[in-house]
This record gives sequence, structure tokens and C-alpha cells, in this order.
Amino acid sequence: MSGYVLCMSACVVCRKTFSFNPHRVPSTSAFTGKREPVCRGCMDEINQRRAERGLPEHFIYPDAYEALPESEL
Repeated sequence: MSGYVLCMSACVVCRKTFSFNPHRVPSTSAFTGKREPVCRGCMDEINQRRAERGLPEHFIYPDAYEALPESEL
């Protein structure tokens, strides 16, 4: 039998706790110097601001905020 895994952490931008796929979640080292996860709401806001300035949006994997199959750990 196989299961699924979700990681939980506070978003490095807004500090709200959220769950994510640890292999796919967007992250940044801009705030702490080490890679920290960014929630979907913050990524949507960041991408909207980038689009308004004519910059390319950051890619978000479709499964970035979904469970990871246990076999992929």
C-alpha cells in the first residue's frame, strides 16, 4: 500500500501556514538566505505584479500545492 505526503510550513512572505509538495513548491532565499517555500496566494500576487511590469511570470508546477506520492520521497 502506498500513501501520500504533504509538507507544511509558514510562507516566507506572508507567514501563513500552508501545505505543499516539497519537490515542486516555489521557494526563495531572498528573505532568509536559505530556500523557503512561498504559498500560492503570494505567488499569484508576485506573478501579477511581474506581469504588470512586463516581466515574465515565475513558473508554478501544477502539483506544487498537492500531495506527493510516498514513492517519490
